[in-house]
Amino acid sequence: MNTERKAHWEKVYETKNPDEVSWTQEVPKTSLELIRSFKLDRSAKIIDIGGGDGKLVDFLLDEGFENITVLDISVKALEKAQARLGIKAEKVTWIVSDISQFKPETTYDVWHDRATFHFLTEETQIKQYVGIAEQAVSSYLIIGTFSENGPEKCSGLTIKQYSEESLCAVFGQSFQTLDCRYENHLTPFGTEQNFVFCSFVRKA
Repeated sequence: MNTERKAHWEKVYETKNPDEVSWTQEVPKTSLELIRSFKLDRSAKIIDIGGGDGKLVDFLLDEGFENITVLDISVKALEKAQARLGIKAEKVTWIVSDISQFKPETTYDVWHDRATFHFLTEETQIKQYVGIAEQAVSSYLIIGTFSENGPEKCSGLTIKQYSEESLCAVFGQSFQTLDCRYENHLTPFGTEQNFVFCSFVRKA
């Protein structure tokens, strides 16, 4: 595990509340719309990559999904989510892992990632991520990253911006594009961040 990267995120989640970090979303509208578009059985296995203490898991539980996994590099982030969910947290599988070191033990019907993939700025890291996703995803993939009109940094770290075309090209070998859309995310500080979201289905 990249100890420097882990230390960075542990510190962020130890020292900041949700209203003090730019990525906080009260309602993950685009993510939910894309997941709903797949018309999944409630037993579908869904993994939220870099989910941290984000609220997608709350909405998925409320919609009756039974097999949800949240992966994050930060123990503290997952502890915050578990505390918020209370007894519902027992229905969720929690994995502490740097995504680049993740060794999936099962396959997932849906792999969702909002704002983790764009932190991988080197070609080797990107290829590694795609390889893990190819191994782990049986059906659908959702990736949300900063667009070319979005910020160049997040949480003090440099990110890689994507267009619809460049994002689809990265995953195009094993996944077929279903839908792409841009979203202006309003941060808790009142600023806007432009995201591009693409959903994909595994090629036969």
